[in-house]
Amino acid sequence: MSINILGIESSCDETAAAIVRDGREILSNIIATQIPWHKEYGGVVPEIASRKHLEFIVPVIKKALKEANISLDELDGIAVTYGPGLVGGLLVGLSAAKALAYSRNLPLIGVNHIEGHIYANFLAYPQLKPPLICLTVSGGHTTLLAITKLGSYEILGQTRDDAAGEAYDKISRVLGLGYPGGPAIEKAAKEGSTSYIFPKALADELDFSFSGLKTAVINLVHNAEQKEEKLNVYDLAASFQAAVIEVLVEKTIRAAKLKQVKNVLLSGGVASNEALRTALNKACQKEGLTLYYPPKILCTDNAAMIACTGYYRFLEGERAAWDLNADPRLGF
Repeated sequence: MSINILGIESSCDETAAAIVRDGREILSNIIATQIPWHKEYGGVVPEIASRKHLEFIVPVIKKALKEANISLDELDGIAVTYGPGLVGGLLVGLSAAKALAYSRNLPLIGVNHIEGHIYANFLAYPQLKPPLICLTVSGGHTTLLAITKLGSYEILGQTRDDAAGEAYDKISRVLGLGYPGGPAIEKAAKEGSTSYIFPKALADELDFSFSGLKTAVINLVHNAEQKEEKLNVYDLAASFQAAVIEVLVEKTIRAAKLKQVKNVLLSGGVASNEALRTALNKACQKEGLTLYYPPKILCTDNAAMIACTGYYRFLEGERAAWDLNADPRLGF
């Protein structure tokens, strides 16, 4: 008998709902983006995000059910992101999930947003099995994990300050390239060369630090402005991106060797970056490793990955209590 899970995601600036059958088959995956409302501010404004989630959440859920041709009576459980993320947005999704689950007497499953990104790979590649090394790179997180079994993780490295995606957004704003920063810098980098050399922190560790790199770029730009010197924005974008990717790739390969793992996963919003995919794939092939990453629609925030994660939690008998609360700083 099939198991249908409704997933709900509202941790940042996408309101999303999806129906996933048996943890593998995506029946619907609806995403309402808020980029047009945040673009003029150069980043996500939490208050605006919360209000847009309130506006979008019910229509998005209805559309997910309609597209999947599934009624509420045919659902077996509801999975929802409860952290980490912006607390206002999390509360909107969590409240909607609780209301539906309670009214229909359905199991409620709380999902860690970062774990959801990891499980996007299992939607794309159902045959994947631990042990695995996973690099998760997003706007708020940069984490290197060893997956010993489904649902069991060893943190090998994580950011001590800015996440890679956060650094992309800030540098894009400084360079005047717009929001969201990841795609903007990636596009500009294609037109430039790596003519600037920037620092790389924590060379001997598996933890990450991008604040020094961010500061170096900002200082270079500000100093040039004071001296009325003209900088090549495209070269700056290419050099910044190359510095980020070099660190991500080098530490991921080192982690795989350390744990003697042959399969490597890439997940998170920054996993849609073609330059990162290419560089990491090339490094993996050189070391006899196999790299997996989801299609781009499953890299950025979406609810299918939440439903998939919820399915495996459902099989393990996990159920959230009705007092489940949003946890904006939820970790592993």
